[in-house]
Amino acid sequence: MSAAARAITFDDDSMWVHLVDGRVLAVPLARFPRLLEATPQERARFTLSPRGIHWHELDEDISIDSLLAGRGDLTQGRAATPA
Repeated sequence: MSAAARAITFDDDSMWVHLVDGRVLAVPLARFPRLLEATPQERARFTLSPRGIHWHELDEDISIDSLLAGRGDLTQGRAATPA
């Protein structure tokens, strides 16, 4: 069974993913370079789906299952190292 996000918030260094089951994941923005380089306004323009988070403008898709598994940005052919 997959977990789903109900809300996403940001601070200067992290993305906070609030799951429907009550858990909250803190994810360093350094793990997702597109989000790290984005403005706060760009980060705020996302859509939630049952399986993840999508930023059309940034061409970024993050699955909740990947976050739970500890995976970062895979666009460079390898996972980013945690900050």
